[in-house]
Amino acid sequence: MTQYLLSIYQPDGPIPEPEVLEKIMRELNAVNDEMRASGVWVFGAGLHPPETSTVVKASGGDVLVTDGPYTEGKEHLGGFTVIEAEDLDAALHWARKVAKVLDPLAIEVRPSQS
Repeated sequence: MTQYLLSIYQPDGPIPEPEVLEKIMRELNAVNDEMRASGVWVFGAGLHPPETSTVVKASGGDVLVTDGPYTEGKEHLGGFTVIEAEDLDAALHWARKVAKVLDPLAIEVRPSQS
């Protein structure tokens, strides 16, 4: 079995209103519960906004620490789930379920090298 990272990308800006976010989170929790019940779910978490990040980078023998994010963009990594699946097709099955809940957000699926 291979572990896959399902990365959730969201646009910069304010989070949805509570009544909208509550429905989304309820549906996302249902998909997470389904993943747990099937045995594929390993770990998942939402992230604080990108402006809360700190970047640590080695350069010329020094280590620089700066306020993040590392890259500027109109979207950022908002959360992720790690699953364990037989193959890419099985991982995409779960990514499709997450994508339907989080429409129109993009879900990137990437296998782990471990």
